Amino acid sequence: MFNPKFTITNQILTNVSKIEAAREIIENSPLVPAWEQKFREEAIVRAVHYGTHIEGNDLTFEEAKDLIEGKEITARNRDIQEVLNYQRVVEFINKEGKSRDQIDQETLLQVHKLTVDKLVPEEQVGRYRTVKVVIRGVETGQVTFTPPEASEVAGQIENLLGWLNSDSGKVNSPILKAGVLLYEVVRIHPFTEGNGRTARALATLSLFKDGYDVKRFFSLEEYYDQDISGYYKALQSASNQLTTDESERDLTSWLEYFTEGLAVEITRIKDKVKKLSVDLRVKGRQGQIVLNERQIKIVEYLDKNIQINNAAWRELFPMISDDTILRDLKVLMQNKIIKKRGSTKAAVYVLK
Repeated sequence: MFNPKFTITNQILTNVSKIEAAREIIENSPLVPAWEQKFREEAIVRAVHYGTHIEGNDLTFEEAKDLIEGKEITARNRDIQEVLNYQRVVEFINKEGKSRDQIDQETLLQVHKLTVDKLVPEEQVGRYRTVKVVIRGVETGQVTFTPPEASEVAGQIENLLGWLNSDSGKVNSPILKAGVLLYEVVRIHPFTEGNGRTARALATLSLFKDGYDVKRFFSLEEYYDQDISGYYKALQSASNQLTTDESERDLTSWLEYFTEGLAVEITRIKDKVKKLSVDLRVKGRQGQIVLNERQIKIVEYLDKNIQINNAAWRELFPMISDDTILRDLKVLMQNKIIKKRGSTKAAVYVLK
């Protein structure tokens, strides 16, 4: 049976500790519920854009965002289709991640089907490859790795998923499980196209199913897209080892890279949430705070501009009366999110 080989290094422990600490803050921050939809929408756009961009998609972030929002853009049909497909993949993950059902071969094939729909011949959609493939270096174009023969794909995938769902797999941190899953799907390369996107999607789904959805605010893809050479180098660090036994490949350096990327992403979200939360002690006194759209915009404005006065909010809300805005400000003060400085018409409001 497949049993991955790796060592829990100090770097991995440090990265996992950072992830756990950031996750705790995100899930308990008092302002998170008011911002959940906004953060989730941002995470979807980042996952879709960076998840396709790393594979060579030419759409800009804004073009991908417009497309996801249903707007028309001018671009290559293939680039558009890749983004639309990966949007469906992310939606599938968000839905499927709520279930505690095991990830099986059907799940893998469904993710691949959504990934490459209308991009490859129909007989290759959601089906394992039947031909030999090689992996070439991004910069050199030279062969850097030869995945298993096509005849071995189904068996190796079955062994991988068997480990993932076994007691020996479950004893590992969900973070390490997801990292092993991502690497192994890339290594096995079960499809003619779409392996990277499928592997990263499955890793995210594995985290979600193990309770590490972190409110679905994060995206693995952005970190990898911004460090493409490091990403492929980390994958190849294990793949280039001279062994035909997949259980003998040492995944330590890959897992150090994987946990570092997740730590960077989760910490980035944590820092953003902490800024908006203002005072985590509010939760203990007030319960979780739910803000309306105007109140959220006021907090956003203060986060960027330090303070707001009557001239500023009239520009921010030109169609809203001063009395309505003053009521919104009063709610924010009652919840100890902002405070007032001054008592005349020259008064300003700042984050507390």
